[in-house]
Formats: sequence, structure tokens, C-alpha cells
Amino acid sequence: MTGRVRILVIDDHTLFRESLVRLLEREAEFEVVDRCGTVAEGRRTLAAKAVDVVLLDYDLGDEVGTDLLAMLGEGAGSARVIMVTAGMRASATLHAMNAHAAGVVLKHSDPRQLVEAIRRVAAGGTWWDTGIVRAANGEVQAPAGPQADVKSITERQRQVLSSILDGLTNKEIAARMRASETSVKATIQELFSKAGVRTRSQLVRVAIERYSAEWLTDGQGRRGVWKTIA
Repeated sequence: MTGRVRILVIDDHTLFRESLVRLLEREAEFEVVDRCGTVAEGRRTLAAKAVDVVLLDYDLGDEVGTDLLAMLGEGAGSARVIMVTAGMRASATLHAMNAHAAGVVLKHSDPRQLVEAIRRVAAGGTWWDTGIVRAANGEVQAPAGPQADVKSITERQRQVLSSILDGLTNKEIAARMRASETSVKATIQELFSKAGVRTRSQLVRVAIERYSAEWLTDGQGRRGVWKTIA
């Protein structure tokens, strides 16, 4: 996109909200068009102003931020949503993915991660905090009994999926695997086809929700494909 990124901040904690606004206003390419504390206030702003990215708290006291995602999914503007949260349960993370959120960032993350997340999402990408996705994978229980429709993936596809879950770009995946970016893109398309999806966030959701026991293992049946965070 061209021009400044127009941002709406929705968080019911005044001190955090204002601190976040001050952080964003230091970035020349960002413009905070409004800040508010409820979903209703956010809806009014989205109806009245052009917004590119919404930074949306999950826990808004008596309501949850994902209530806003349904409105956006119904065509109320083209704004993309990043959940900015202290933490989310697996069910909430999967719901956010289903509702087309573009990412999740933890409130205690390095501010530079949030700035980079906004840039990526504004440019059409996604940003899923690795810790949030790992936690969701750990909480979701694999379906009991044999699954007739399980689609196996190759070791190469598993490595690429692991890298996607780690938040790497195609270029970074290619460097990690010592492969060409073209071959990485081809492998990602193979994963999209097997999962029946069209985006990375949908792929992550389906991998966690339906195929975690088969796709998110180390090849020997051990749950979780990620390395431990130091």
C-alpha cells in the first residue's frame, strides 16, 4: 500500500492504550485515526473513517474483541485486524483465525515486533505470535480414533509448515532450508491444496484444529514441531 498506515486502537485499559498510541505516533509512516475502549466505539469509527489496521484487545471487560471481527467479515470496511492481547485460549485463537484476523501480538512483546507486525499486515501479510500458536497447538486435543480423511504430508512440507508456524517469510524459509524461494512457494501451495485453504492463517488453523497429531509432530509422533524458546 502507499501513504501512511491508518490505525485504530481499541483497548479498554486507558494507560496501555495511550502508551500504545504514543509508540505508534513515533513512526512516521503510521497515523492513529482514533482510539477507543469498546467494540461499539470501534464500530462507529470504522463506519466514519478510513482505517487500514485495527489493533484490537481481546479482553475488553464485559465483551471480547473478536465480536468486532464478524462485522468486518460482513464487509464493513477493508480494515485488517491484529489482536493485541495479554493472552488467548486456544479456542479464542482459532476463532480469530476463522474470523479472518490477520494476526496476534502479545502485549508484553518487544514494541519492535508490533511495529513490524503492522507493516506486514498493512502490506497484505499476516503475523501470528509464535507463543500463541504453540499454546493453541498444546491445548487442542487430537480427535479420538482413526481419521479416514487424514492427508499425510512429506518431511519437506512439514519443515515448511514448521517455518510458517515460526512466523518466517518465504525468503527466510528458503534461507533456513537452503532452498530456492520458488521451491518454497511451490511447497506452500501443496500445503494449501492438502488443507483446502488459500491463506497462511487458514493453513495454521486447519493444521492445529484438524491435523495436529499428524502434521505438527517431529516425524516420530511427538507433539510439537517447534524448538523450545530460550
